[in-house]
Amino acid sequence: MLSIFDIFKIGLGPSSSHTVGPMKAAADFAAALSEKGLLGQTCRVVAEVYGSLALTGSGHGTFDALLLGLEGSLPHDVELSSIQSRLAHIRTAEKLNLNGTHLITFQAADMAVHYDDVLPKHPNGLRFTAYAEQGRVLFKQVYYSVGGGFVVTDEQFGRLPENAEAVPYPFGSMDELTQMCHDHDLSIAQIVVRNESALSGEKPLAVRRRVAAVAQAMFDCVERGLSQQGVLPGGLHVNRRAPVLAEKMQVLREAGQLNTQLWPMVYAMAVNEENAAGGRVVTAPTNGAAGIVPSVLYYFRKFHPLSSPRAIEDFLLTAGAIGILYKTNASISGAEVGCQGEVGVACSMAAGGFSAVSGGTVAQIENAAEMAMEHHLGLTCDPVGGLVQIPCIERNGIAAEKAIKLAQLSLLEDGESKKVSLDMVIQTMLQTGLDMKSTYKETSLAGLAVTMKRKAVPVSVRVIEC
Repeated sequence: MLSIFDIFKIGLGPSSSHTVGPMKAAADFAAALSEKGLLGQTCRVVAEVYGSLALTGSGHGTFDALLLGLEGSLPHDVELSSIQSRLAHIRTAEKLNLNGTHLITFQAADMAVHYDDVLPKHPNGLRFTAYAEQGRVLFKQVYYSVGGGFVVTDEQFGRLPENAEAVPYPFGSMDELTQMCHDHDLSIAQIVVRNESALSGEKPLAVRRRVAAVAQAMFDCVERGLSQQGVLPGGLHVNRRAPVLAEKMQVLREAGQLNTQLWPMVYAMAVNEENAAGGRVVTAPTNGAAGIVPSVLYYFRKFHPLSSPRAIEDFLLTAGAIGILYKTNASISGAEVGCQGEVGVACSMAAGGFSAVSGGTVAQIENAAEMAMEHHLGLTCDPVGGLVQIPCIERNGIAAEKAIKLAQLSLLEDGESKKVSLDMVIQTMLQTGLDMKSTYKETSLAGLAVTMKRKAVPVSVRVIEC
């Protein structure tokens, strides 16, 4: 069974699927060469990028992430201040320190970008090939970046986690989770803590400390985003707006002229501006939707009368359980199901978490999460310029405000008479995503991305064999 720490991962922007995933895949390939005793024989590595990764790779930092990953860096610990100088050195010297220990030549031709092709199992495909002298192939591996920073090899694709039954309360649906809560008189948060304890071997208190650390990382990101000024990178010349908006709102609030529920929108924009700038964020469940859960949680801590350290943990534990249901039964990849799988899922998680810590029953929590997704069905992923800026930053803010309102609405009803279950809406989201045209799924080939595009990009995409 998945862990909530698979859903909430500390990484870097701007994209979990297009930056974090490729960096992890490249690092895994470099480490595999070392484990197989092939590192010293390797004189060349070719990285091939397909589908959505190719089409929006420049704006999402994919190609930079691949270089850093091949040098052995990982998203959670790469030194952000050193990234630009390292990349400049690789490109100028045409040398790359493979796995951090073995120097090889790496030229522009060794990064092959296949705009018109997609690998058969997922739109976010990568292939790495290591060569010895005279062009002899040493090792090759296909990877898929399947959303939220999750990476699988070609052989692993579609397999269930090996620890699927290693928890005391396994659940594969909201119906099962609800039944367990009722049968054992436990909250969703308590179920998740006990499962996480079994998965990690840690005591429940240690699990909660890890959850608290995730919450703190989210709060830190909100506060960094509220303090940074300037223009976001990428060429769209988008200004950071959150600090200025927060300053204006504070003035209005002090004058008694502002409803505090506008704050979550600004908190979410602060996080997503940090993400767009390549800063340190928490996937929740993805980078493109990383502002929603942290902003709603930050709002809860700052303004809610029931806020406490334990309630903050319960919020994330509940939201994480909802995220697991989406990841297990559908998708959190914008390249696979559109932005409904990113912003929609994050809104659903945040609404469920807020309902839980506001005193909601399991039925009310489910109702909040269901409504949040129901009203994101069909949401496309059409990032302008392949950048996680327009419409992504504002979209996170709107979803954060919506999550709170739907959670509050859920508390006014018992949740027992709902017509649509969370399990139903998760399956609907998946089918809607599969039916959606590929041009609306993180390719920048339709929607706002085309309306504002200055340069045409090929639109025909063919599936090729691995």
